[in-house]
Amino acid sequence: MMGRQLLSGVYNTLKNDNGSEKGFRSGFIAIMGRPNVGKSTLLNSVLGQKIAITSNKPQTTRNRILGICNLPDAQLLFLDTPGVHKAKGLLNRYMVDQALSTCGDVDVALLLVEANDQPGGGDDYVLEQVARSKVPVVLIINKIDLVPRPNLLPLIETYSRKFPFAEILPVSALTGEGTDKLAATLVKYLPEGPRYYAEDMITDMPERFIAAEMIREQILKHTQQEIPHGVAVEVEVFEEKPEKNLVVIEACIYVSREGHKKIVLGRGGEKIKTIGKAARFDIERMLGTRVFLDLLVKVEKNWTEERRQLKRFGYE
Repeated sequence: MMGRQLLSGVYNTLKNDNGSEKGFRSGFIAIMGRPNVGKSTLLNSVLGQKIAITSNKPQTTRNRILGICNLPDAQLLFLDTPGVHKAKGLLNRYMVDQALSTCGDVDVALLLVEANDQPGGGDDYVLEQVARSKVPVVLIINKIDLVPRPNLLPLIETYSRKFPFAEILPVSALTGEGTDKLAATLVKYLPEGPRYYAEDMITDMPERFIAAEMIREQILKHTQQEIPHGVAVEVEVFEEKPEKNLVVIEACIYVSREGHKKIVLGRGGEKIKTIGKAARFDIERMLGTRVFLDLLVKVEKNWTEERRQLKRFGYE
């Protein structure tokens, strides 16, 4: 994988490249929606590989993540974004800003909603923001595996009255139903352009970043509801040892309260062992090599409300 690029400011540089093949299409596609509607799961499903972490906890995605989908005649650059919500606190405001700023310079916007939930104020707010982008908006009705098919038609009609969507596509990001056709459907809305990234790339995020996210994902899955909002993961050592087919990773888990440290560690250290084992499995699958993973837990009080600390953990 390439080192991470700062996407803000990169769009126009890429779009001005005239090295495109005739008839080849490429462009940026923003994935937008409320928290927990399945944006990251959709991205992983379209790519056929996991690059974005998922959980049933709100605000799992904190950074904008680029996913690269390569087709014979096109390259689709998906931007997974944090869920748009009423932000309280510096970290939450950062996440919402990340999402809304993405809409400013893309070629297509995807609005994700849930098939098992009627439109509400949150969906209307996201649609209002997306509509300002003046680009084709494709409505993705996700989680169709949770509802009877006849229930979809009234939902489609409701959304059709709200906005002139370029397409309305029912899918299940979890099972993959409908996602196999999504990329091919979106190609026609992209301009002619070059292949910005090599065909064997699926993201520009560094392995170090994805490893930290995979550790955080397991913390979300194995701890209580209040923990996710106050946890950050910093990979301090990422050392490749090809002669041993091994990568050594040392990471520190930062929590905002002393009580949270005890929860993450668990009685006798059992919780952190479970988290480490599950994270190591995912990281090994991503890297295709053995991984030695060492985790520490430290308290950094109220880091989510301090700009210096947010910048330190990559939330700038």
